[in-house]
Amino acid sequence: MTNGDTPRTTKRIDDLPIRDELRGKSPYGAPQLDVPVRLNTNENPYPPPEALVDRIAERVREAARDLNRYPDRDAVELRTELARYLTRTAGHAVTAAHVWAANGSNEVLQQLLQTFGGPGRTAIGFEPSYSMHALIARGTGTGWISGPRNEDFTIDVEAARAVIAELRPDVVFITSPNNPTGTAVDAETVLALYDAAQAAKPSMVVVDEAYGEFSHHASLLPLIEGRPNMVLSRTMSKAFGAAGLRLGYLAADPAVVDAVQLVRLPYHLSSITQATALAALEHTDTLLGYVGRLKSERDRIVTELRALGYDVTDSDANFVQFGRFADSHTVWQRILDRGVLVRDNGVPGWLRVSAGTPAENDAFLDAVRELKKEHDA
Repeated sequence: MTNGDTPRTTKRIDDLPIRDELRGKSPYGAPQLDVPVRLNTNENPYPPPEALVDRIAERVREAARDLNRYPDRDAVELRTELARYLTRTAGHAVTAAHVWAANGSNEVLQQLLQTFGGPGRTAIGFEPSYSMHALIARGTGTGWISGPRNEDFTIDVEAARAVIAELRPDVVFITSPNNPTGTAVDAETVLALYDAAQAAKPSMVVVDEAYGEFSHHASLLPLIEGRPNMVLSRTMSKAFGAAGLRLGYLAADPAVVDAVQLVRLPYHLSSITQATALAALEHTDTLLGYVGRLKSERDRIVTELRALGYDVTDSDANFVQFGRFADSHTVWQRILDRGVLVRDNGVPGWLRVSAGTPAENDAFLDAVRELKKEHDA
């Protein structure tokens, strides 16, 4: 083989000596297609305002002068500002000691499972829910348990308590608002499952609030008070319109923050990431204004879909689950044929659409109106 040649191989992934639980699996991901309207990945459709872009450039320029040095390993300034943001917006006072940050909420969840899960341990989630919970569990060698939901996608509390009591998982995931259904979880349900988890093991309870800023309901953050085995996970990808930043964070008892640092990689958050996140936090009011627009558009989508006769799950997120379809993938393709990409995320009979700009949402609604007319003709 000469330099520059691609090495030849006839092997497939499953021909490699990978772990047995990874065989036959597919990586997480949604279709990335070049279409006029993309409403399939729950992104915030509003780009950063120019004032924020300029501030990011200033902070990154400052950070760049010290790129020969490692970043702040503990991200103290960033954690302090995240704590201030939570204290101001989520109804409960926390400090930097209660907050940890990582590369997206997925790394936060991975660190939690590396710390509290792993070989010989199990985690439970109530499906359908965020599929990365199960994928990260598998990647960390944690056994996965699929917990029960009701027909309306709420958690079946009594059945869930019974499963927790029987199987005694080490980690319990509660997603609110839930992805892909948009369903919120009330505080009473969280407390019931927390109590069940503590009686069974005790176990860690992780409340995944990635879409919390879009909810009609107050944050569940106050529930961590006096509950050292409860963790709240958040992200800057959605409400802050910063999916490309990859910054997630958690709030919990300071002992949890200390524990996850046992598994975090050294200097895991780059200086550039920290600088960019700090700039975004300076523009919280403007960015939360975009959240208000998206909540209004989400509610408009729900109203118009129901007026057309579709079934729609109540949504507290920046997306809407709608159906029901005998063949959801065919409907997905017919919407795509009209230039709009939504998500076929594997819930039988349902599709999911992210709330976009008013124009993008109009294009989506026009597409489903056409399908409805064709179906009714």
